[in-house]
Amino acid sequence: MNGQLAGWRVEATWGIVVSLGTIAIAAEPTIQMPEIVVTASRAPTAATNVTQVVTLIRDVDAETMVAPKANMAELLTWQPGTHITVLSRNDANWGSYGGVGPKYSTWMLDGLPVDAFIDTQALDPWAVERLEVQRGPTGALYPNYLAQDFAGNQSPLAGTVNMIPHRVVSAPRTRVDVGGGSYNTWRLRGAHENRIGRLSVFGGAMYEDSDYTDYGTENSWLGMLDDPEYTKFRLWAGGQLDLDPNGEHSISAFGNWTSHEGDAGRPHRGFDHEYTLVQAGYQGRLTDAVTLTLKAGWRRYDRTWEEDRYFQGGDLSLAANNGVRQSIVPVDLMFQIEHGQGSRLSVGVDAQWADYETWTDPGSGEQIGNDSRSSQYGVFLQEEYLLGPWVVRGGARLAWTGHDIDRLGGTAPGQDSDDWTRVLWSAGLRYNGWADVTPFANVGSSFVAPSLKSVGGTLRPDDRGVPGRNGQLPNPDLDPESGIGADVGLHLAGPWKSAATLRAFLNVIEDAIVENVVSQSPSQSQSVNAGRTQAWGVEVDLRQPVASWLSWFANYTFTQTEIDNDVDPDQDGSDVPFVPTHMGNVGLTVSLPWDVTVAGYLHLASSIYDSTSKSSRRKFDSSEVVNVEVRKGLYRSGRQSVDAYVELYNITNNQFEMPWQFKDPGFSAMVGIQASF
Repeated sequence: MNGQLAGWRVEATWGIVVSLGTIAIAAEPTIQMPEIVVTASRAPTAATNVTQVVTLIRDVDAETMVAPKANMAELLTWQPGTHITVLSRNDANWGSYGGVGPKYSTWMLDGLPVDAFIDTQALDPWAVERLEVQRGPTGALYPNYLAQDFAGNQSPLAGTVNMIPHRVVSAPRTRVDVGGGSYNTWRLRGAHENRIGRLSVFGGAMYEDSDYTDYGTENSWLGMLDDPEYTKFRLWAGGQLDLDPNGEHSISAFGNWTSHEGDAGRPHRGFDHEYTLVQAGYQGRLTDAVTLTLKAGWRRYDRTWEEDRYFQGGDLSLAANNGVRQSIVPVDLMFQIEHGQGSRLSVGVDAQWADYETWTDPGSGEQIGNDSRSSQYGVFLQEEYLLGPWVVRGGARLAWTGHDIDRLGGTAPGQDSDDWTRVLWSAGLRYNGWADVTPFANVGSSFVAPSLKSVGGTLRPDDRGVPGRNGQLPNPDLDPESGIGADVGLHLAGPWKSAATLRAFLNVIEDAIVENVVSQSPSQSQSVNAGRTQAWGVEVDLRQPVASWLSWFANYTFTQTEIDNDVDPDQDGSDVPFVPTHMGNVGLTVSLPWDVTVAGYLHLASSIYDSTSKSSRRKFDSSEVVNVEVRKGLYRSGRQSVDAYVELYNITNNQFEMPWQFKDPGFSAMVGIQASF
């Protein structure tokens, strides 16, 4: 009944999306461009000077976006071509970008890569000023991220998301947020920013505690006997120091520490995760035309969790402690040379060094499973040439990746090292000569080496199908993958500040490494080469700030995927996991009398699969999520304000199933008071 009801809701609401799209596209154009963007050019640049599609999500926009699982990726739910599948408050996002898997869109913090699975859980929206979401191939400017955990290495083939921290603070500001809600959840968050001479500083903290709820399907491998409790604590700080009065030379720094501990609903299913992120940078104008940027960072991921023997006769005793330790150091050096009438040449080098280790302790001492060191080096250049109304972009990257392996699956590997070298390229074109229509096109290549986790797994080969042994099976026969991404489209404009973007995209990956669900109970997956993967689609994105008190948006994405695999007939002709064929969003923000603001969001997605195997994959029905945030101003005086808010998530209580026997818990609410002074 729930599946039929969800299907009816989805079909009924497609009419709303299509109707809104028809109204906006039929309107006469007047283009509305966003403010300066950094991501596409790695420097503050007018949107008219970049060929890619970049959407800004500011911190004030994020306030109205209900994110019940406290994952930064949830803010992308309302973007075209992005299917966010955050499994729970305690688990990562396993969605898709541009018709391909979750590792094909990278995340960055101020231009340095971070983990798309872990750091989106660890960072708080209050720690950043805005998100810049770039859809389509990023060009040669950004590297892969050398992560080994979860789905492994991450590539910007389908796009990238750049989180921009607070930079120059204009005036002192303090914010406090106290809230509580469903599942006995309590949250306290505070942040402060100030400017002292040429120094801008900011910092904050967040504490959240919850009993949460069973987020597994009936009889799932999660086997929760009690509410899964957790406690989260985040602490962040950063700043920028201008070294000269004009701000042409500056140094910046940022740090974040997150602790996430709790249990998964049984006495010996506890977990304790710590995530640390630090980075610093210098930017200076060496001459009128040349700018130098230098950035370096350190990321530390330390996850531990318990396993019991519950699925071996109901035994709740401790079977083993398990863990992952990972450190990654990214470094980036770049020169940008301005020339002509706004043209820019970017040239630089970057590197990453990573240590990765998995371990288990069955009670007799810690036993190392995988142990490796990886490194990555890149040399890149890109030219953005402005020729009258034309923007012409072209670039290349020489990329090298290598692994040195001490242990794989607990033993010395047959091959203890491997490396790969590739030349990557990109190009883009944009025409600004027409007042109301702006065409654009982009194309670029990518390369991803198999990660150690994909090769060595977190389980032994003989753990396949063993009750209670949950994790990833090894696959030492994996090949590296390479891909090409492309998009073409139009920016349109209409009357009354309306704007639309029409975009078609294509992503083709050879020997794509995807996560294949081998078993639901126990929960086991395995990385496999899925042959040739092709994903193409069309997006329509409509936005209109009708007046100061009313704005709306709507978007729709059609995506078609197919896997060609001559080696494995079970995968040949299959679909890419986690990718819905149809997806749409509608949002409306209204300011009402008595200082009341209401923001409503509707997300629709058609069915998805959890595996590339046609014989064993599971199909998950279409789903919809309706969120509402209501905010009431209680006090206003100059820069001081006090607001009461109510966040309502999934108000239709749609408890739809997700991969690995997870489910959305359904309706939840959060109420609170937020003060700014």
